[in-house]
Amino acid sequence: MASRIVLNTISYHGHGAIDNIVPELQARGYKKAFVTSDAALIKFGVTKKVTDLLDAAGIAYSVYSDIKPNPTIENVQNGVAAFQAAEADCIIAIGGGSSMDTAKAIGIIVENPEFADVRSLEGVAPTKKHAVFTIAVPTTAGTAAEVTINYVITDVEKKRKFVCVDVNDIPEVAVVDPDMMASMPKSLTAATGMDALTHAIEGYITKGHCVISDMFHLEAIRLIAANLRGAVENTPDGREGMALGQYIAGMGFSNVGLGIVHSMAHGLSALYDTPHGVACAILLPVGLEYNKPAAMERYRAIGKAMAVEGIDAMSDEEAADATIAAVKQLSADVGIPANLQGILKDEDVRFLSESAYADACRPGNPRDTSVEEIEVLYRSQM
Repeated sequence: MASRIVLNTISYHGHGAIDNIVPELQARGYKKAFVTSDAALIKFGVTKKVTDLLDAAGIAYSVYSDIKPNPTIENVQNGVAAFQAAEADCIIAIGGGSSMDTAKAIGIIVENPEFADVRSLEGVAPTKKHAVFTIAVPTTAGTAAEVTINYVITDVEKKRKFVCVDVNDIPEVAVVDPDMMASMPKSLTAATGMDALTHAIEGYITKGHCVISDMFHLEAIRLIAANLRGAVENTPDGREGMALGQYIAGMGFSNVGLGIVHSMAHGLSALYDTPHGVACAILLPVGLEYNKPAAMERYRAIGKAMAVEGIDAMSDEEAADATIAAVKQLSADVGIPANLQGILKDEDVRFLSESAYADACRPGNPRDTSVEEIEVLYRSQM
């Protein structure tokens, strides 16, 4: 069976990468940018690092910041109206997954107005035109939304998140500059970093994995395991390593899928506003334990990438357990809670289990599952 790999047309990496934004716009003749960025990034001057470049070059822009941490259908609808009112011709998405996911949905609907009902984009929507030309500038090292063909929107009315998968939504240009991530607080660095690790590990064991995605995921695991602790302490090397590691993870999982850790985490964010990375970090060891019967032979390579000592001499079972222990230790070292106590409510477990089973990430899980089995997994963390 043929494997498909979809990546950005162009990507820039490293300190000073944002200096390439203006030349990319000028080379294509764009006149007015629609800048999506959340209010906190604007308040603390992070967005200004890019808009100052636009000002200096005389490029007009309009800023849209009606974006929640878990972006909603309303955020997208308001954004489409704002884009059209601004008479912009391109998008610059600055922020974490929230800003970039909102920008993706806006860009898709502007070019494919028949999908104005945002819910119609769930799953694999048959859009015909590529989204509005977009430059994505991540400010967190985790979601890799700048290189993926996925975005996630919250349906407030139905209390659920839905995943949209569309090759037409990928930003043409990704600008991954660790200097844009230097102002992230420790808690956000830890959460987004563990999200990136979850992307890499779930992507490595997912049913759809291939040789190319394996290459991306193992290198991403190595980089994240080696650099996340440093990034939380805001060291330059840690920031740069995480910026690269999370992007490489996105190169992989975007093309092969994820699993039940993400499908279970989505519901927690939709219902309780739990930070997505925190939910993923808590559930990753749970998912790894559950998936051992179906994917244990792959755990040794994950452990080696995480530099687990002596793993070559271990049995498959021992190597799997040591790998899971290393994931738990990294999570604890960066301050992630050990379980869902104080988050998960008993009366919500069945609804969350049904939502997780219906989630677009679930079919990629290496072990086939059921609503009842997912319910047991949730309850194990209460």
